[in-house]
Amino acid sequence: MEIPLIKIGNSRGIRLSSSIIKKYKIVDKVELVEKDDCIVLMPAHEPRENWDEAFRIMHLNNDDVLLIDDVFDDEILEAWS
Repeated sequence: MEIPLIKIGNSRGIRLSSSIIKKYKIVDKVELVEKDDCIVLMPAHEPRENWDEAFRIMHLNNDDVLLIDDVFDDEILEAWS
């Protein structure tokens, strides 16, 4: 698909059609990635998006246990008082 660059102040931009915006569920931002000799636009995702669902599934699968102890053998707890 070829689209023209539009002038925005001293910069240039592109317009995305509403069908592209709907298809890729773009809300407010896109992520731009430079890859080899290409520019890739992807819908931006919030950090930790869907973590609550992933944690819920981990709990249902009994896969939400600590992998390391929360207190170490050589830890001096009095130093935190």
